[in-house]
Amino acid sequence: MTVTLVEEYDTLWPLWFEQLKTRLEGVLHGIHHVIEHVGSTAVPGMTAKPIIDIVIVCEPGGFPVIRDRMATIGYVHRGDLGIQGREAFNATEVALRLNLPPHHLYACEKGNQALLEHLAFRDFMRQHPEWRQKLNALKWSLCEKYDDDRQAYIDGKSAMVREITELALKSRE
Repeated sequence: MTVTLVEEYDTLWPLWFEQLKTRLEGVLHGIHHVIEHVGSTAVPGMTAKPIIDIVIVCEPGGFPVIRDRMATIGYVHRGDLGIQGREAFNATEVALRLNLPPHHLYACEKGNQALLEHLAFRDFMRQHPEWRQKLNALKWSLCEKYDDDRQAYIDGKSAMVREITELALKSRE
């Protein structure tokens, strides 16, 4: 039996993002920030793992306050996980994970390169259906080829994601 890592675009994904954003806004009140929905679930028509990627964008030097506020609602800081300047969080409480849509939570300071790449990729994919189709086809092909091997899937799409990100960054210049 094949386990599928990805699903066709689901109109619930933006609603899940809004639900998560509302929860985060409650604890971030009074801090200058923006909350962005990034990744494939943020692109209508994009095939994706049904996990919402969220980035809290803060002012330079504002991360420690974000980290401390996230701790008050059950998120533990995990470091940058190899992407400089993009700080990751985990919801450690089982009840929290079970009661919220599946998501990855990050924080970046405004102007961070990882953040610029996330936003450029998202915006480019929203405007270029031909690239959505290419990446969607690749994702389905990788799922078929690698079954439920998440790392092989990630490795298999990385070259195209990088290519799209570079195109997206150039189009912003």
